[in-house]
Amino acid sequence: MQFQLRSYEKEFLDNDVIATKDLYQTLVELDVINKYLGGYKASLKGLKDILKGKRSVHTILDIGFGGGDFIKQFSRFSDRKNIPLFFYGVDMKSDCIRYAETNLAMLNNTRMICDDYRNIDTDLLEKIDVIHCSLFLHHLNDAEIIELFRFSREHGCMILANDLHRHWLAYYSIKFLTALFSRSWLVKNDACLSVRRAFKKSELESMLQQAGYKNYSVKWSWAFRYIITAFE
Repeated sequence: MQFQLRSYEKEFLDNDVIATKDLYQTLVELDVINKYLGGYKASLKGLKDILKGKRSVHTILDIGFGGGDFIKQFSRFSDRKNIPLFFYGVDMKSDCIRYAETNLAMLNNTRMICDDYRNIDTDLLEKIDVIHCSLFLHHLNDAEIIELFRFSREHGCMILANDLHRHWLAYYSIKFLTALFSRSWLVKNDACLSVRRAFKKSELESMLQQAGYKNYSVKWSWAFRYIITAFE
């Protein structure tokens, strides 16, 4: 199997209609994957770097937030560090909204939006300091990723993202682990495909440059993740 070029084969998770029980099982397993395979740690590393900067951060928009587990992780971190943050989550799937509203019911610093991020009200965007996404970029083609980066820059938002490193070892490792442990047919198919749709460092840097960013960072993080941060 070749890993030099990105795959653009559609993932099952990108289908417009997914049975609720299948989607919820996938969200549960994604929480486990992010916990044990470095997803939460990658985004938290990036957030810590952003918070060290000169610009203050008060509001984070999480795009394609799924079950809301990254918002939960960020909120726990902000509580420990006594850093007041408010979180907006936007996702196009109404089932994800319902799942997240239950998942984040204990938090009073969140608001969920069921829509395309490009439809968010301009007045709301003026409040956003950071746009975050995890395992979202690889669902997009290159032009759509550049559009997202440009959208963030034009609205004065910093970018914080983590996504996958396209590598043969990552592919075969997740194929083995999901075959062994996953109960989700979505995860068993999409986890491997996600790696094939993922990135090399130079590709991410090129797309940031095409979006107009000059101040950015793309760092590798275990396991086979890239932490992407970009500033105005």
